[in-house]
Amino acid sequence: MAQSAVRVEEKSLAVGEVKETTTVSAIKEASEGARAHYMRSGVRLNSRIKIRLEWTEKGETHTVDGYTMDVSTKGCLAIVPQGFGVGQKLRLRNPVNGAEAMADIIWRGHEGRAGWELGLRLESPGEDFWGVEFW
Repeated sequence: MAQSAVRVEEKSLAVGEVKETTTVSAIKEASEGARAHYMRSGVRLNSRIKIRLEWTEKGETHTVDGYTMDVSTKGCLAIVPQGFGVGQKLRLRNPVNGAEAMADIIWRGHEGRAGWELGLRLESPGEDFWGVEFW
C-alpha cells in the first residue's frame, strides 16, 4: 500500500474569522510498477546487450547466453533461457567488450517465451562494464 500525496485545502474567510485548514490523505494500492520504481536503486538505461552467465555445478562449469532489458551501474534486468534461484552467484560476462563480474540473482520474475526474467546485482562491475555512459 502506498500513501498518496497529502493535499491541504484552505478556505478564505471574512476578516476576524478563524482560518480553517483541512488535510486530506488518501491511501491507494500501489501498482507493481510503482513498487518496483522505489525498490530500484540508481539510474537505469533500457538497453539490449548480449550477456553470458557462467556457474559451476557439481564440479562442472556451465554457461547460458541471454540479453539485458535494462542496465545500471549496479546490475541489470536480464532474460535467460534457464531459471535460477534467488541468491545464486554467477559470473556475468559482457561478450561485446569482454568485461566480467561476479553477480548474484536478487529477483526472479516470470518465464516468458524468451526465457526467465532475472534481476542481477553486480558485485564489482567497474565503470565501463556495460560499455555505456550513465549520467
